[in-house]
Amino acid sequence: MENTIVKEHLRLRRVFEKHCIHLQRLQWRLIAGGLAALAAVGVAQQSQTTAEDGVRQYQNMTPEQRAQATRAFLGLGPEPDKAAAARGAPVYQQNCAFCHGPQARGATGPNLITSDQVLGDDRGEHLLPFLKQGRPEKGMPAFAAMPDQELKDIAEFLHLQVEEVANRGAYRVLNILVGNAAKGQEHVASHCMSCHTAETFAHIASRFRSPEQLQRGWIWPSRAGNERLAVTATVKTADGATLTGRVTQVSDFRILLVDSAGQTHVVDRGPGAEVKMNDPLEPHQRMIPTLTNDDMHNVTAYLDTLK
Repeated sequence: MENTIVKEHLRLRRVFEKHCIHLQRLQWRLIAGGLAALAAVGVAQQSQTTAEDGVRQYQNMTPEQRAQATRAFLGLGPEPDKAAAARGAPVYQQNCAFCHGPQARGATGPNLITSDQVLGDDRGEHLLPFLKQGRPEKGMPAFAAMPDQELKDIAEFLHLQVEEVANRGAYRVLNILVGNAAKGQEHVASHCMSCHTAETFAHIASRFRSPEQLQRGWIWPSRAGNERLAVTATVKTADGATLTGRVTQVSDFRILLVDSAGQTHVVDRGPGAEVKMNDPLEPHQRMIPTLTNDDMHNVTAYLDTLK
């Protein structure tokens, strides 16, 4: 009888120890999961911060720096040799343009801007043997007798066409200060001063890095970091409660508000719910369809003088 009790005691002890081990493992898994979740949140926040910093850095780059950064991001390869491309342009026009178009966008032959042969080439290492061999079965002649330097120049011409299409960082905005500043001042006085004061426009040009950003800024001001331009709403729920706050999401079915205390409220827009929106940029929404090109150029020319 005593041996039976001892055996049962040992069995129960082993069961208990086994459960303790399982509990300990579960605890460590929960801790690890929590740490992983915290790490994920931290990475997400860091990624968001890094992305915002990256955007600011990109905006502050010179056009040349933006072109290089965009080229690297898109994997466009080395910067095309513009001198070689200039030499290759007439050779391309004479031998290739009648099939592929004057800018290699395609004609009776395919578009070369999206060609795997062109995009996979850096300095002619793939295009030279391809051009020498040709594709006679598809109507493309072989250029075996053409000197290597001319073939390389054609390759650089094609790379430059890809660059001009794909590299938005290399795009250059033309001078937009072509308006009449006096007429722009008249437009501001007659169309803007009912909402704004003179202080609104004081030194406004110094707040922007370029005239094109100034023009974009006065036509549609950025809401980022400007609480005064945030869309707000007053919502009366079906049960009679009233909520007011900044709108973070809105649809036909629900609206999300963040109140002054930072608390988020989700309100269903069902029967009985009333929503009154307030968008500080609504006057700009009404203004945009009425603006002519002359209006935009004139106002921008005037505002550019307020530095």
